[in-house]
Amino acid sequence: MVRTVRAFLEFCYIARCNVIDSRALDELQDVLARFHHYRTIFQECGVRPNGFSLPRQHSLTHYTFLIREFGAPNGLCSSITESKHIQAVQKPWQQSSRYQALGQMLLTNQRLDKVAAACVDFTNHGMLQGTCLVDALSQLSKPSIHLFQTVKADQYITRH
Repeated sequence: MVRTVRAFLEFCYIARCNVIDSRALDELQDVLARFHHYRTIFQECGVRPNGFSLPRQHSLTHYTFLIREFGAPNGLCSSITESKHIQAVQKPWQQSSRYQALGQMLLTNQRLDKVAAACVDFTNHGMLQGTCLVDALSQLSKPSIHLFQTVKADQYITRH
């Protein structure tokens, strides 16, 4: 079992390198073959009678071809696209009525994009600085000073 985990970790370390040459690709294939060979121990021992399968395990077989075609992934992580999927698909799906949900989901995403664009625009114009309470208090304090000065000036004029 330790050999299985070791082979998997070696695969991960090689695949995350910044520069991958032909020798590294051959080593990657060798490590992947060892991983597939060793993982049967989980079935044989009865730990995982239905087989040993990690999430995204099938994609490991495509790494060598994809690295040859597109270059080293440079530590590419799928969590970024996963978080975008949650934001763009899962949350709007949960908010929909689930009847013809695609239109509702698209409308939700369109509205969220507009709110985000408005937030950026308001920030650029200085409209989102501070809190509403601080802004309201500052506005209330300004007119009272001007009103007091105006009253004093009117009293001065009427006396003299």
